[in-house]
Amino acid sequence: MKRGTHTIDVTGKVLGRLATEIAILLRGKQKPDFVPYRDMGDFVIVKNADKIKLTGKKRKEKKYYHHTGYLGGLKEVPLEKIFKRDPGEILRRAVYGMLPKNKLRAKQIKRLKFE
Repeated sequence: MKRGTHTIDVTGKVLGRLATEIAILLRGKQKPDFVPYRDMGDFVIVKNADKIKLTGKKRKEKKYYHHTGYLGGLKEVPLEKIFKRDPGEILRRAVYGMLPKNKLRAKQIKRLKFE
């Protein structure tokens, strides 16, 4: 199997629509011999992640949650704080949620690179 490389400039593109496009490329669904149980996707290189477009009030109001495992350990971080630290992380989390929830997901998300 030969893996291709796709370079995407995200300047002015909407977060969710872009994430679905990247998830399809990482899975390899655009290939004619696609089967869901094989990891046959391509590499995706993302440029200008800091210029991604967020619609509505997401920049101010969206929060990401995780739980530490302890009682009362629910943590929340606003999107704006993560975006300032690493703009690519917002896109990575969106794509990660769109990939299948199985053992292939970890391998597929590693092929997403940021410049």
